[in-house]
Amino acid sequence: MSLFGTDGARGIANQTLTAELAYAIAKGTARHLPRPARVLIGRDTRISGPLLEAALSAGFMESGVDVMLAGVVPTPALAYLIGAMKADAGVMISASHNPPQYNGIKLLDVAGRKWEPEAEAAVEQAIADKDWPAPDAHHIGQQHAYQDAAPAIYQNRLLSIFAGRLPEWKVVLDVGHGAAGRTAPAIFQALGIPAEVLHGEPLGELINVDCGATHPEKVREAVLRSGAAIGLSFDGDADRVIAVDATGRIVDGDEILYVLARDLKANGKLPHNQVVATVMTNLGMQRALEEENIELLRTPVGDRWVAQEMRSRGVALGGEQSGHVILKEWTETGDGVLTGLALMAALGEMGCTLEEAVAPLVRYPQILRNVPLAEPVRDWTAIPGLRKSVAEAEAALGEDGRVLIRPSGTEPLLRIMLEGRDVELINEWAHRLETGVRQALESAEA
Repeated sequence: MSLFGTDGARGIANQTLTAELAYAIAKGTARHLPRPARVLIGRDTRISGPLLEAALSAGFMESGVDVMLAGVVPTPALAYLIGAMKADAGVMISASHNPPQYNGIKLLDVAGRKWEPEAEAAVEQAIADKDWPAPDAHHIGQQHAYQDAAPAIYQNRLLSIFAGRLPEWKVVLDVGHGAAGRTAPAIFQALGIPAEVLHGEPLGELINVDCGATHPEKVREAVLRSGAAIGLSFDGDADRVIAVDATGRIVDGDEILYVLARDLKANGKLPHNQVVATVMTNLGMQRALEEENIELLRTPVGDRWVAQEMRSRGVALGGEQSGHVILKEWTETGDGVLTGLALMAALGEMGCTLEEAVAPLVRYPQILRNVPLAEPVRDWTAIPGLRKSVAEAEAALGEDGRVLIRPSGTEPLLRIMLEGRDVELINEWAHRLETGVRQALESAEA
């Protein structure tokens, strides 16, 4: 059935992600909740959000589960509110950084973490079997509205953490017409930080369109125009952030992790002097951390795997290039607003600007080639000759280079990534590897 991907059930609203499917997901999820149970539902600003919210609510209530509506909130806010509001689970309706026509349904457990793949598979099986509870009229669930209270609880929590800790710099916030618009401006205002807000209108038909974390050039333009010290750009559900320094340089998740790691280490809050990131994290980031005697642990792409590795090793900080950053002291999931505040607090403690803080990190050139596949592959080593070619490329690049081959998790593509100090050398080997893969695939099809 494969309903749930790496970040919940995603699809085009009212086409592949319908009200009927949302209703079934609620019924299947209810099958695996305790009794009595309360589920907290949040959403971003997409115009399909209320439709899916209503369908989920109906499915849960029909199954005897009480529903608590949080309204428009960031995904990390919902993750925190599940425990704070004593719910048994949460459901976030969002497609994160995807275009407006998409939406998604993400299941969160009582700790605010994504449900494990095994639990999602059990929901899928319940949907396939239509195996769900059907209580009588006296035991159906009730609905409760918390659209005003829920965001306020989350805001007050961040204020309690960061009050008095931020430098009084001028800031530009791009909330991308998304969920951060309900929280980020109010938090910065309450902290006394002057902030210019871009794309603050809750226009679900424009969420992520030429704005937000996937288009940091917008906040860059505003920073340069206004003379702000820093810009912060959030995606649709505000679980990631991309920063911009005063010179207009875009600062991604790798560089944010680097600054936060140094600050946590200086304050004795970086257990084992380790940070978790993914295989896509730049080799220059790894080398810069090594200069600070900090070890970089790598996982497959996806914040789920970053969070899992952090839990298993007791690591306090992890994240991805995309701006998902997990600060274990305060959260189990990526939180763009919290990360932006933590970044500014760290810079205040270090007594430097963002551009000064990231200056020691020299990124290695990185080349990415995508090879279309007739059908998805799971094991790239089965492609004739590719393992040998990769070994030759790694030998040629040496310690100052890296080769990463991985099938796309969402498209029929083989991704070939090389990075190193020598641009000409990685270009040469990227071409050789891509050509070799194409020739091997053509021979296999002949």
